[in-house]
Amino acid sequence: MLPRSLTKRIFLAFSALGIAMLLAVSASLFLVLREAHQDELKQSLGNVVVVFEVSLVRNAVTGQAALDQRIQDSTTSIVDAGGFVLAQGPKGVVREVIGNPSSTPMPTPPTGVKNYIDTLTTSDGRQYVFIETIPGATGGVKLLFAIPDTSIRQALNDLLGALLRIVLVLLIVGLPLAWLLARSVTAPMRRLAQAARDLPTTTTDNPLPVEGPTEVKVLTERFNAMAHELTSTRHEESQMLANLRHDLRTPLTSIGGFAEAIADGTASGERATAAARTIAEEAQRLERLVGELGVVERLREGAAALRPELLDATRLIGDAAARFEGRSTAQGVAVEVAGASGGEPDLTFTGDRLAVERILQNLVENALSVLPKGGHVWLRAAPLTLPGRAPGISMSVTDDGPGFPPGTTEQVFERFFRADPSRTGSGSGLGLAIVREMARAHGGEAWAENIAPHGARVTVMLPVVPVMPAPKPAQPAR
Repeated sequence: MLPRSLTKRIFLAFSALGIAMLLAVSASLFLVLREAHQDELKQSLGNVVVVFEVSLVRNAVTGQAALDQRIQDSTTSIVDAGGFVLAQGPKGVVREVIGNPSSTPMPTPPTGVKNYIDTLTTSDGRQYVFIETIPGATGGVKLLFAIPDTSIRQALNDLLGALLRIVLVLLIVGLPLAWLLARSVTAPMRRLAQAARDLPTTTTDNPLPVEGPTEVKVLTERFNAMAHELTSTRHEESQMLANLRHDLRTPLTSIGGFAEAIADGTASGERATAAARTIAEEAQRLERLVGELGVVERLREGAAALRPELLDATRLIGDAAARFEGRSTAQGVAVEVAGASGGEPDLTFTGDRLAVERILQNLVENALSVLPKGGHVWLRAAPLTLPGRAPGISMSVTDDGPGFPPGTTEQVFERFFRADPSRTGSGSGLGLAIVREMARAHGGEAWAENIAPHGARVTVMLPVVPVMPAPKPAQPAR
């Protein structure tokens, strides 16, 4: 069961890694130490045998008793170490010269080996290092000199001391490293967790410092981007609610006042008719505002909310002009449509019909709202390709009105923006914002400009093939 804390998990990982390294180092070191101690035993036993053989060369002996006495005199170190010496005569009989080992056979040396050095295990399970000599100066007697193999015990003793030092170094070095590593990871994570906990109630955009490992940095950067977007969205929502309160207050006040006047009889006759007409106009204004808010809500889905089909830009601007023919005539404003020039290709493209019609409706309404009697509105469609963009179709609405105030041609696309904040006309401040968002949902763009000597133009560019996902296929009926 892993601990829940990340710090504890890091310490656990370091501990597991340290133990694994300790086991690997211990196993390797044990083998090296055991082999080294075994070589020392073999060398010390070899020295005894060499001295014994030299003594035989210098002063040969005859007879079994003399040989046994010489062995006893030359191998006191073997006796002290708990070893033994075996002798095998010409007839193959093995006898114990020194020591009292449990039964063990006389090893057979490889062919051509003068002094056979190896290890053996007696019947009681004890291991010995031995040297077996071939019959020579011993009068045909083969001798086996053996001492206990203490290499394992010596290696373990040496390893225990080394392990204590290694563990001490790991504790002195490893623990601070594990603490620093855990802190480098957990400190930014704690900051991130605290910021995420405070995110629902915070109103300021204070990005977190990008620190820690790469993964933590990436997570922090994405959290900062999310927090910035959330703060911006909250600010926009607050601004939208403030503007909505402002836009709803005027028509509701008018409707309430005139309705009360009609109800109590203050307004009668023509005044009652005028009051009713005002109530109807203000109700229509509220209806337009609610409709535009519905469009804004639809745009939250982005391009997925669009239903693309093949459209003709020339026909669309003609239909838009026809829809406003009655209003423009009553207002005394001329609405003209610029037809395609000869030789130009068909102005067809793929887009959402309702969205494009809404774009043209908002642009024409925006132009008519600022034009006095005798003004002009021109609608035009043409092919257009912007640098770095796919080929598209431009649809522009131009008027000869007062134009946009200086420095506001970009701000007019913000939601609820009005050049004159105190203006209380029929507009909601959402028209051009919806135009740009719908254009961008198609993968296009919208921009505004002033026309000399006076007037304004708003142009919408829509790609011939929109950058938006295909609609989901309909589910088959069961």
